[in-house]
Amino acid sequence: MTFGSKIAWDDTVLPFQLDVSDMRGRIARLDGVLDGILKQHDYPATVEALVAEMAVLTALIGQTIDLRWKLSLQVQSKGAVRMIATDYYAPQVDGEPAQIRAYASYDADRLTDAVPIAQVGEGYFAIMIDQGKGTKPYQGITALTGESLSNCAEAYFAQSEQLPTRFSLSFGKSTEAGGQEHWRAGGIMLQTLPKASPFVAANDGDGDQLKPADLVSGEQEENWNRVNVLLNTVEDLELIGPSVPPIDLLVRLFHEEQPRVYDAQPVRFGCTCSEDRVRQSLSIYSAKDIATMTTDDGDVTADCQFCGAHYVLDPKSVGFEAETPEGE
Repeated sequence: MTFGSKIAWDDTVLPFQLDVSDMRGRIARLDGVLDGILKQHDYPATVEALVAEMAVLTALIGQTIDLRWKLSLQVQSKGAVRMIATDYYAPQVDGEPAQIRAYASYDADRLTDAVPIAQVGEGYFAIMIDQGKGTKPYQGITALTGESLSNCAEAYFAQSEQLPTRFSLSFGKSTEAGGQEHWRAGGIMLQTLPKASPFVAANDGDGDQLKPADLVSGEQEENWNRVNVLLNTVEDLELIGPSVPPIDLLVRLFHEEQPRVYDAQPVRFGCTCSEDRVRQSLSIYSAKDIATMTTDDGDVTADCQFCGAHYVLDPKSVGFEAETPEGE
């Protein structure tokens, strides 16, 4: 696909509610966010596609939560793509952008020409919520299942949160006027209104894998089926959104459901790594351990997997036996 540069609704998440069917949803459009994430690594295209899909899921799910600090999504797998990790940081001030970062680890020699999801083997999909100091982090997991990572997320919400949820996503490489190629992605999330926020009580025990349709009945089932039929009519280019504003798409799909929109949330690529955080992560090691990490040049180095930042530290200043200046 080919189109111009920055679009007003790029890198935003638009919350909405469907009053007739008593459902909530989000429309996400990512452009610069994906550039920020993917330019840090020379991923093969199939890995880039999985990271792009996870980034859209993270933007959609993160915006549904009354989040004070961080939401993390993670895939752990025995397949060629061993792990995909994403973080969504809530804005500290109303009106500021949320921040998203992501990275993947993979075995290049095990990648195939099959569809991206085929690179992910047996494993699990996890959602973690950390509301900051003084709170207990939340974590829920479900087995990797279905034909996409969005199917895994749907299964997670059905199994662990008892919330019927549907994702429709699209992502791919685009070419701007002038020939520069980059990734774009977009998606819609639909969810029945929860009985508790952000999630109802988890149920991570053994049992049959639930699907969203298993959780609705009666009038709610009619509403769920009707809205899903409408969502099935969406086209890939509408989701990615180079020419269709999110509100226009919402009206086109759900005008009879009386959609109500709220303020869009801007999102940006961002990373929280710092030298202080690196020092903190190394504080568990002894001087002997630090010696094994020291390079021939006499430094301890560390690289951020998310943003590529490179840190060079004096080995005497890190670890739990680090020397401290007098007076401290």
